[in-house]
Amino acid sequence: MDHKDLFVSERINEVTRMCGREHAIYEKISGFGIALYVLGIFGDDDIMSIEDIDTNEAAVMLAENFTEIKKEAIPSDYHIENSEEKYLVVIGDPLFPKHFAVVVDSSASKPFFSKMRYFGSGFDSLYELMSSFLGEDGIGYDDIHYFRKNRKEARVISFESKIYIVKNNGESVVCAYN
Repeated sequence: MDHKDLFVSERINEVTRMCGREHAIYEKISGFGIALYVLGIFGDDDIMSIEDIDTNEAAVMLAENFTEIKKEAIPSDYHIENSEEKYLVVIGDPLFPKHFAVVVDSSASKPFFSKMRYFGSGFDSLYELMSSFLGEDGIGYDDIHYFRKNRKEARVISFESKIYIVKNNGESVVCAYN
């Protein structure tokens, strides 16, 4: 497991504590940035160092870091803290997304975490998420997409081991094995 994935719940707690309206800088971070931060996409250790991203940048980051899946691919007992897999809900066309929400607990009544435009950050049901977007730019329930975060490829480093044998007559032999 990637060490960044261990900090998902800490990132959620951090974002939740930052949602007060008096934090003007936080208000400038988009819902895209919040969701991607929670999932560890950014190398930043602090939410306040995240640059805001727009729809085009969100689409690029989605394409580079996630793979679209069917909703049924998310386990019914999924909980973000107990799984190496991370999931994202995208509302709108993935090439022009409207909203990102992190799937946190598929068995909860409010399984998604995100930053809404008007209500700060928190946990929502799909109905609550969609109520903010239905009808806007023709968005409907057909415009809900599920994505799985790509795992970073583990680099396999091959070392060739060698044994050097020196005989009494001064002759040496090298034996290599993997």
